[in-house]
Amino acid sequence: MVRWRAGAVTAVRRRWAGAVELDVTLADSTAVRALAYPALVGEPQPGDRVLLNAGALLMGLGTGGYALVVALPDRLPADPPQAGDTRDAGHLVKARYTPLQPILLGVDEEASPHHDLLAAAEDVGGMPVVTADLHSALPAVLAGIRADAPDARVAYLLTDGGALPAWFSRTLAGLAGHLAGTISVGQAFGGDLEASTLHSGLLAARHVLRADLAIVAQGPGNLGTGTRWGFSGVAVGEAVNAVATLGGRPVGSLRVSDADPRPRHRGVSHHSLTAYGRVALAAADLVVPDGLDPALAAQVHAALVPLAARHTVVTVPTDGLDAALRASPVRLSTMGRGLDADHAYFLAAAAAGRHAVRLLG
Repeated sequence: MVRWRAGAVTAVRRRWAGAVELDVTLADSTAVRALAYPALVGEPQPGDRVLLNAGALLMGLGTGGYALVVALPDRLPADPPQAGDTRDAGHLVKARYTPLQPILLGVDEEASPHHDLLAAAEDVGGMPVVTADLHSALPAVLAGIRADAPDARVAYLLTDGGALPAWFSRTLAGLAGHLAGTISVGQAFGGDLEASTLHSGLLAARHVLRADLAIVAQGPGNLGTGTRWGFSGVAVGEAVNAVATLGGRPVGSLRVSDADPRPRHRGVSHHSLTAYGRVALAAADLVVPDGLDPALAAQVHAALVPLAARHTVVTVPTDGLDAALRASPVRLSTMGRGLDADHAYFLAAAAAGRHAVRLLG
């Protein structure tokens, strides 16, 4: 449940798109790091009293280890300018029935300028879509795309398995200008466009953002229990099904590593094997990067043998991909490991991006 704390803002630290980091002193004089989303709670200033949800901070969670600002009780933000009793500005409620549920304009609802376009849309016209189970794959997939197609229009679909606010992701903030746009789907919110489902989000990527390619991945801060099925990224298999249903070309980015200390994630992670082997009912291209260490390559190919009955396992050359990864506009990091510490992971994601470009013909 929620662990409440109250305190006062002592300093406004760094900020990025949609988020601001704060120093807060609690009533017992403890200093904590906090995060606020101004679109939800207003713009914090030094001296403001704040109410915090401190649970993730107290548990020492890595990605989510902030106290989160729930309210500035003495200086509430003004109401939005739109009328609150009509649907003219949208009626998509996300993070539904939580105290901070926002009401947003859905890309395909009646008040949207894109409603008629999307009401008639039935497919994505063969658009290649890379699916990945971790947010950290996003910039690496994009690097692989940019290595061969620097001018391609790439959309990102933020699913709701991790952080719901797009604003939480500093990676996403750093990729501004490198993406055709972000579409937040399901309970996620804060993207350039809002969609109620992954299906409507994919249609919006193709027909509204005019994307050549798309990337589907959850936000940072995924949820996992260490079991086969208890991982939010397993939903990547459902993403494969959605892409295929809409006439797209699913490209599976495999979670490959010889650096993860946990045996279940070495070679091909058991999460990738579950998502693509058990959840994905439609066929996808599963991408293996060429040039892996021979022992790792043997481990990867052996793990994928059972999946080859449904999917196509594709080995992709990696010349130039290391340079593309090193030129990423944002820092590459997965589970605290950078590019050199877990090179195979990022190389596999970049290879998936390269393969998606080749499907463009």
